[in-house]
Amino acid sequence: MKKLFTSVLSLAMIATMAGCNGTKTDEGTTTTSSQGSTAEIAVVTDVGQLMDKGFNQGTYEGAKKYAEDHGLTYNYYQPANGSDATDNDRIDAMKQAIENGAKIIVAPGFLQATAMETVAKENPDVKFAFVDGWALGLDNVTAIVYKEQEAGYFAGYAAVMEGYTKLGYTGGGGGANPACNRFGYGFVQGASAAAKEKGIQVDIKYSYRYGSTFSASTELQTQIAGWYANGTEVVFACGGSMFQSVLSAASEYEDAKIIGVDVDQSAESSKIITSATKGLSASVERVLGQFYDDKWDSELANIAQNLGAAEDATGLPEDTWSMKNFTLDDYKELFKKVADGEITPKAETPEDCNNPDWLQGFDNVTIDFEA
Repeated sequence: MKKLFTSVLSLAMIATMAGCNGTKTDEGTTTTSSQGSTAEIAVVTDVGQLMDKGFNQGTYEGAKKYAEDHGLTYNYYQPANGSDATDNDRIDAMKQAIENGAKIIVAPGFLQATAMETVAKENPDVKFAFVDGWALGLDNVTAIVYKEQEAGYFAGYAAVMEGYTKLGYTGGGGGANPACNRFGYGFVQGASAAAKEKGIQVDIKYSYRYGSTFSASTELQTQIAGWYANGTEVVFACGGSMFQSVLSAASEYEDAKIIGVDVDQSAESSKIITSATKGLSASVERVLGQFYDDKWDSELANIAQNLGAAEDATGLPEDTWSMKNFTLDDYKELFKKVADGEITPKAETPEDCNNPDWLQGFDNVTIDFEA
């Protein structure tokens, strides 16, 4: 187990050192961008590498596809100092994009808020798309938010229909991150609906205890290993690098399974049965299309679009389907019901989800809340 965990961390360090070559200065690493400079569509990345199999990669691939499909120039900018990037680093990256001709800057992750607000106020003629963010009260900023409760619902429903009755959920943000909270709430709702349909009882271990920083930790690994040891069959790992701790824990047990989050994580391990995904690429293409169709003022200015199944922005990955009892056709039928509004998972959660009372009262589900 220790050897596997060390290997995972080593790979992460290698990934951090790889990628595009930034130039060095006495102050540290400068903003890194793709080849060429002039580009009207710019992506300013969140912490981590561009091709992170997560938010950076999904955002960039959406911008790249739209640009290439429409003959437009595009570029990406990675703020200096990697995982230790500051607001000033993000500000510098956005300003560099504008100097290079950016008409619209797309930036994923809640850490972008301060930098985006600062630069947007200084550059009212440049448009900004805040992916997984919120409206900033500025007419040149738009936001994309997601109905994570739908993706969580699909995952919980699928797991129970596949035959699992002992589930787990570990969430990022320490119980205060709205996106993770909606994922978890939807997960419980989906599991409850499937259990009721099958006439069975499902047990769910549920915790935010070790997710405050979204980071891998030995404490989280120990907790999840204990879950698996006591009969938990599949754990929904909802919180960035926390996934690595869950994977290390699952690797100790032959039958332990994982549900990934945000993007299709099936390539990471055969332990992954599915992933609760957001349509990052599709939603970025959607916003860029609205911008270039001159719909900014009518559809985007100071607005947060809340995207879900109806916009192909939440779901489970179909290309890597590995479940057997819950079929792809079954999933498509469920997806249509959610997309059409026939099923509407609830989204409202407390600001602090560490109080177990709000998760009680679901049919056919018992919650073991580890605060």
